[in-house]
Amino acid sequence: MSRGLGQSAADRADEAAQVDDLIGIGFGPANLALAIAIDEHNRTGPAQALQVRFLEQQERFGWHRGMLLEGATMQVSFLKDLVTMRDPRSRYTFLTYLQERGRLADFINQKSFYPTRLEFHDYLEWCAAQLTHQAGYGRRVVAVHPVERDGRVALVDVVSESVTDPADRRTHRARNVVVGTGLKPRLPAGVEAGERVWHTRDLLFRAPRLTDRPHRRFTVVGAGQSAAEAVEYLYRTFPDAEICAVVGRYGYSPADDSPFANRIFDPSAVDEFFGAPDEAKRTLLGQHANTNYAVVDGDLIEQLYRTVYQEKVAGTERLRILNASRLTGVEPGEDGARALVRSLTTGEELVLESDAVVLATGYDHVDPRELLGELAAACVTDAAGRLRVERDHQLLTADHIDVGVYLQGGTEHTHGITSSLLSTLAVRAGEICDSLLLRLTGDELRLDEAAGLAAN
Repeated sequence: MSRGLGQSAADRADEAAQVDDLIGIGFGPANLALAIAIDEHNRTGPAQALQVRFLEQQERFGWHRGMLLEGATMQVSFLKDLVTMRDPRSRYTFLTYLQERGRLADFINQKSFYPTRLEFHDYLEWCAAQLTHQAGYGRRVVAVHPVERDGRVALVDVVSESVTDPADRRTHRARNVVVGTGLKPRLPAGVEAGERVWHTRDLLFRAPRLTDRPHRRFTVVGAGQSAAEAVEYLYRTFPDAEICAVVGRYGYSPADDSPFANRIFDPSAVDEFFGAPDEAKRTLLGQHANTNYAVVDGDLIEQLYRTVYQEKVAGTERLRILNASRLTGVEPGEDGARALVRSLTTGEELVLESDAVVLATGYDHVDPRELLGELAAACVTDAAGRLRVERDHQLLTADHIDVGVYLQGGTEHTHGITSSLLSTLAVRAGEICDSLLLRLTGDELRLDEAAGLAAN
């Protein structure tokens, strides 16, 4: 299978002005971490500087803006920022950010490893602002076309359009691409988002529009951190409304963030997982799902439980936890939505007339083949139809493909549970940067060796 480099050093020199070494699709935290790693390499090794470009459909940097709830904290340590696990001496660390913002001592006095989500987002924006020369905002990638030479695909043309003017199309040529498009909201079967049916991704964009009217009820569906945070936010924001939480189990379950369990997020665990047999991978993912999926921070669980209990004491139950229940349908209306809920234990059907139904039903990975066009057919898959990905996060492709296609996410089946999480972003960025350098310099080394042999 192809790991080739395709172009000679001479070819690359001729096209250096118009060909990027890498084009990144998406500019969220993952590709931002990669941009930092490349920027730091270019500063320390200008002789082997990489020419890169990232295309992002948002018009400015943003990361889950719809869930930047006041007081909500990160579930990972600030030390798992965009660089520290790779290089704690970097100027892009969270601590450097705090120093520049004049809050380092204040943050230390909190005695906490977990900044608020708002503060961490400000850190990400601070990093992104220093790399605007690498990012093209407001551009949606619509196609990736292979460029064939003598039967080999040595380059790709990445086509993007302006989000405000689709007629504004541009084509950028590159030797490698990295797909970092993030996740897409998952909705229950048969349910569509609308004016009164929201995924939690849009909570802060939609809910404030309803603050100037009497309220009846909000229904929140889901059992994870986003669901619990949405319940707490709506309860606090709409004091005249009933909040119904539809949970498929007996309330919320705590996340396992114990020290030994957290080892699943260590960089070394990625090596171990990648080399493990498939059966072991399935076992590990199942055993450690409760570190990340459909689980909630323990403090928030206790806060919500206290609220439920205190309301029972007072005789005014405004927060209702519908245990062991599931959503069976949603019927949108002109001034709200009707949530249809069934008890898993009794079969009882409930109809919840709601101002809005909020779906905290998680996210799905975006299949990179949807963007890769003709290249998708050259991607190698396993027996289950999943993409085969190498340790350096590069897709395994057919022999005639000399373009490197890297994935930032969607690799849980090969690299483990951290695939879509922040925990190993810094280390992964360094690995991809190193892999790019190997691809783009290895060809020159081989040419030099061949020239030496010919001279002898």
